[in-house]
Amino acid sequence: MTHHRPTSRTATRAQRRRSLHREVPATLGVLADPRDFTAMRRYRTFAFEDHDAYLREVQQVMNTLAARHLHTTLALFDPEEYAQYCTREGMDPDTPASRSRFTARAARSGATVACDGAPLTALLPRLIDRSVRRATWNYATLLLADAGPCEDCGEDLGRSAFDRASAALMALLEAAGEGSHHLVCSVPAPDEQLLAVVHAEAAAAGTAVVDADAAAEFTTVLAAGLALRGSGGIVLRTSRPGAPDRLHGWRLDRGRLTPLTAAEVFDAYCTDAVTGEPVPPEPGVEYCAGRPLPDPGPGHH
Repeated sequence: MTHHRPTSRTATRAQRRRSLHREVPATLGVLADPRDFTAMRRYRTFAFEDHDAYLREVQQVMNTLAARHLHTTLALFDPEEYAQYCTREGMDPDTPASRSRFTARAARSGATVACDGAPLTALLPRLIDRSVRRATWNYATLLLADAGPCEDCGEDLGRSAFDRASAALMALLEAAGEGSHHLVCSVPAPDEQLLAVVHAEAAAAGTAVVDADAAAEFTTVLAAGLALRGSGGIVLRTSRPGAPDRLHGWRLDRGRLTPLTAAEVFDAYCTDAVTGEPVPPEPGVEYCAGRPLPDPGPGHH
């Protein structure tokens, strides 16, 4: 039998094909929760029986894709949303093709993390956290959209609350000065407790650097609290080298941000939220009153 070596033209085509394959991104839909994994086992074509073994296989696929130098992202695979998607699109849910299409959709509209060389055990908490933050942001946005117009002037109450929340965040960071700042906003909403966190680094007053997405999430949650005119609050923790951490707090009260006293901040941090029992104060921390903010208040609304 005569063997022919590939011509340079054929070799070039093969090289081009391999090069093109390396430019196709990959997305893996992962079942991070054992309950979600159990829900998928009702499908005949879902071949896995053990969640831990399934996660090990996902890790092996990640390793293979990394060895091929493919850009890969992880997305959460939600079995309930998957079933609804298949019903809506008229697809058979018990096929790999349907799962692949849903994964691609989830990556476009949901939270994802890039496979950057970290193991799956490190990526999953980041993915879950990002998914929770995305869900919180979406729900807070819906609350603002449902706020409707002001009965007196017709102004969009959601937009007004968002503008006020944005100004309040800027005022908080301005008043905090230099240092590392950690802000937490908590708002009880009709269906769930909204929580948003933003971290800022400031070399001097007025120079705070924040992540744009985190700032938008924080502002949206705070805006929802202002629009709902209910309870809630903000806590600011500031760290500076060689100095104790300082804690400040504000209460959401009928659409306004009201500074807490030092005693109120101490009580909030040193009381168990579930039992109401006292909790020892944290060493090396100063409990401080919240600073007055130039919050315009609800005005004529």
